[in-house]
Amino acid sequence: MADTETLDDLVRRVDPDRWLASRFIGDPAARADVIALFAMNYELARVAGGVSNALMGEIRLTWWREAMEEIAAGKTPRKHPNVEALAASKIDPNALAAMAEARFADLDEGLPKDEAAVLAYIDATAGALAVLAARRLDASADPHAVKGAARAYGLSGLWRLKQSGRSRLPADWTQADVARRVVDQLKAARAEVKGLPVAAFPAVAPAALARAYVAGREMGELEKKARLTFAVATGRV
Repeated sequence: MADTETLDDLVRRVDPDRWLASRFIGDPAARADVIALFAMNYELARVAGGVSNALMGEIRLTWWREAMEEIAAGKTPRKHPNVEALAASKIDPNALAAMAEARFADLDEGLPKDEAAVLAYIDATAGALAVLAARRLDASADPHAVKGAARAYGLSGLWRLKQSGRSRLPADWTQADVARRVVDQLKAARAEVKGLPVAAFPAVAPAALARAYVAGREMGELEKKARLTFAVATGRV
């Protein structure tokens, strides 16, 4: 993150899907908190691909986990723009520490062995992220209402990760295997999100892009905007 780059700039550059979805958050304070959340998610997600060995990854993830635990304990936040933004936010720092802990799985050399392991990983990472965003946008949001959407988007993200040369999917899963599971999760999501408050919908809107991603399509910003706008306007993913 460059000295002149804001957290909003960072998320726009590294996580454009979630950044676009955040444009549908009307409350500036809530949007800023969610952007800080997305920025931390990026910092955690990039650890495994940015270190030469697992020990260095553990050190970085421990730094983030302990920074969040310190906030939870009421200590002065560490001098880092993302940490300071989260300390000033209304997002539970204990949940943020748990998100950091979940990313230690990224450092494992072995791949998940089955669907249950993959979904557990997604629930603890992309799923936890969606829950925290939804709850920040509307405190009454039910975590179960975001599960299918987060899983669909998470699965498509893991497929894209595999295409880039890293994998958190079982070795024998093909594109068709992932696509089928994305469709199944989207079907579940369409029923689940009906119970999601309107204000919290931007937290799950990126799931509207999952089917295209797992089909191997790279969408331009205009198409992404159109899909996300339709999802938010209709309450469907």
